[in-house]
Formats: sequence, C-alpha cells, structure tokens
Amino acid sequence: MQHPETPVPTGPKPRSPRIPEGVTLSVAPMMDWTDSHCRVFHRLLSPHARLYTEMVHAQAVIHGDRDRLLGFDPVEHPVALQLGGSEPDLLAQAARIGEQWGYDEINLNVGCPSDRVQAGRFGACLMKEPALVADSVAAMIAAVAIPVTVKCRLGVDELEEYERFRAFVDTVAGAGCTTFFVHARKAWLQGLSPKENREIPPLRYEWAYQLKQERPDLTIAVNGGIATETDVQVHLRHSDGVMLGRAAYHEPYLLHALEASLWGAPLRSRAELLRALRPYVEGRLAAGVALKHVTRHVLGLFHGQPGGRMFRQILSEGAHRPGADWSLVERALAATESRLQPAA
Repeated sequence: MQHPETPVPTGPKPRSPRIPEGVTLSVAPMMDWTDSHCRVFHRLLSPHARLYTEMVHAQAVIHGDRDRLLGFDPVEHPVALQLGGSEPDLLAQAARIGEQWGYDEINLNVGCPSDRVQAGRFGACLMKEPALVADSVAAMIAAVAIPVTVKCRLGVDELEEYERFRAFVDTVAGAGCTTFFVHARKAWLQGLSPKENREIPPLRYEWAYQLKQERPDLTIAVNGGIATETDVQVHLRHSDGVMLGRAAYHEPYLLHALEASLWGAPLRSRAELLRALRPYVEGRLAAGVALKHVTRHVLGLFHGQPGGRMFRQILSEGAHRPGADWSLVERALAATESRLQPAA
C-alpha cells in the first residue's frame, strides 16, 4: 500500500490506449516498494514495460480508502492491479472496482509466502487449491473486460513435482486465464521468511520453459533471480516474457538499458532521465508530498557508477529534512557528475 501520508490523485481514471502487446518486460509487484511514485519513475525509464501495483487484498479494495489504495498517475499506463484473496465473489467485486479505476489488467497473487498472507488463506498457499484459484479466476473474468492474469510459484512445501505444477496451470487455464507469471521457485510455507523464500529454494527455469513448450497457447513469463540484460535475453528465447523484481528496483537503469536493447529506444544518461522526473516531483511537492517519498525509489540509479554512493548518501540524508526540494536532487547529481568528469 502507499504510505498514508502520501496524497494521490482521486477518482476513477480513464484507461490509456497506449498498451503494448505481450508481456516481454514487466516489473514485479513488491510490497512497500512499487507504489505510484516508483511506477512513475519506472515508466520514465521504460515506456514499454508492464507495471504492477503492490498487492492489495480484495477486502481492502472493497472497504478501504480507494483514493489511497488505488490512485495512480495516468502516465503509469499500462499498469496492473495485483489482488490478494481467496473468495471468488469478493475478488470479482474488487476486480470490477479496479477496472472502473482504469487499471489495464488484474493479477491474482498465488505466490506470496508470508505468514500474514497464509493466515488470510491467500498467496502461495493457494497453490494447494487449484480448483479454488480456478473459481476465483473465472469469477474475475466474468466481472471485467480487461485481462485477468496469475502470478504463481512452481509449488509449495513437498508439492514440487513438475506434473503437479502443470496440472495447477491447466486447471486455472481451464477457467479462462491465459497468462501466467511464474516465479521459478517453490515456496516453503513454514520455516522460511519471505526473504529466504526468494533465495533458498532452487530456481528451476526449465519448468517454465517446458510449460511453454507443452502449452504453446498460454503466455508464460519468467520471474525470479533475473538480474542482467544477458539473463533477460536468455529467458526470452524460451518464454514470452520476463518479470524483473529487486534488480529493477535496486538497479533501475537496467530497465532503461532493456528498453533500448528490446525496443531500439535511444539510450539516455542517468542524469537526463532523472531530470525528466523533475515536473512530477515538483508537482508532488506542491501537493504536500515530502521529497523522501519519491526519492527513495531513485537511490539505485547510479548503482555501480563512480559517485553512486555519494548520490545515495546526499539524497537519503537530505530528503528527510523539512522543506527538502528539487535543489537537493541537483546537488546529488552535481556531486555525482563531478566524479564522472575526467581529471584536468
């Protein structure tokens, strides 16, 4: 969810016709990270990437503060709303609300392994209940005209046979879902933290590849452990798309590099891209949003570059101070650019 103190545009939004075909590149839903400010920045880096909200429970969509939970900037299109939940009627209602707010896609989370999610009987534990997932998907598809997709794991706990994974996908596909984002690990529902579940279970990309070979009519995108342009190019030889997670957040320039390599866009400098964000930042500042809520998402822009640590330090220390404005960003850029200049 977005931070309570962060104002967002209110009211349903018109849908954008600028929706690229396919799922070649997307940025995964990430709790506490992929808020609207983050998505605006990522859209600037990659006009073609699909963007996803943080997961929002269906009950929150129905009963919560929709301005805060669902508000987004029109520039974010194409943008998808990721829902959590396991009650088909509620998911259908929430999907309908998401469509009314202008989202381009509804995605069902069947991959999050956190204890809180399990307690609510949604997320990765639903891998054990393919019929319920199918019922949920069918209800959402009947409720909306936009695509309904699923993000899942390979399995959970001891349920890790490829045939069981394929059977899960077949059951859900039978309800009308044709697009699956596959986090190519299983999840341990007990004994591992969400962070450990992203790192310890082995990656099995070949399962996603095999699924695509055996079910060519389905759209299959791969997620998990993808960190470089080379990784992306390899996966795209065997699947329909790649969903980046933490790599896109911690090294956001990777999104722009992929925009250039996949779609032939001109490669712009990091500083030029960040300065293109200035109108948005100043608009948010004028609306009362503290600078820190936007700049926290750009800290990795100079990752691995000379001056990158100084850039992060200036922004992370200064953005929290009252009255911080765009001049702080320029100061961070100046300090970084001075490190990039050859010595006289």
